[in-house]
Amino acid sequence: MSIDFTAMYASHDAFRRDLERLASAVSEGRAFTLPVRAGWDNFKHQLHIHHTAEDSDLWPRVRERVVGRGRDLALLDDMEAEHARIDPLLDAVDVALAERAPELPDLVRALLATLDDHLKHEEDRALPLMREALTGVDWTAFTGRVRKEQGVRGAAVFVPWLVDGVSGEERERVLGAFPAPVRVLNRVFWEGSYRRLGLWGG
Repeated sequence: MSIDFTAMYASHDAFRRDLERLASAVSEGRAFTLPVRAGWDNFKHQLHIHHTAEDSDLWPRVRERVVGRGRDLALLDDMEAEHARIDPLLDAVDVALAERAPELPDLVRALLATLDDHLKHEEDRALPLMREALTGVDWTAFTGRVRKEQGVRGAAVFVPWLVDGVSGEERERVLGAFPAPVRVLNRVFWEGSYRRLGLWGG
């Protein structure tokens, strides 16, 4: 069973997209509006689930498969350390939004750069290692952990969030990574509910 990273890459793209939306909102003076704050809260929620599942379930599984391989173990240490560097920036942006602090633009730029560097590092180095080291059973267990953390209510936001702003063949490719019942639920119910949330003022 091969590992399908479609949803992983789509999640990374969605994180980048949301931070670019936050940066635009800051530059346009909209950062303190309710839709932007709702978008920011959802971004934090999605990133928390993503990184928590990696730290608690994914990286340990990879470690089990690369015992004695110092370079690969060091890469996994880097992944965890990069997660730890992102958390204080999330907190700092939170405080700056709450206090309307003048350093908000700089903090958002720092968060965007730090997260993007981490995602690129993961895509360039960690995902190929996972493809080589993990079995299909390992990957299914990890994605099952993510689904459990999301729950049905969370999935109703996660799936349309993943393809927010994505169109054409890329949208179909991402949605095609999900089972048919999920695609039906997304088309019939979830997309409309997600749009009504008005995240980021969209």
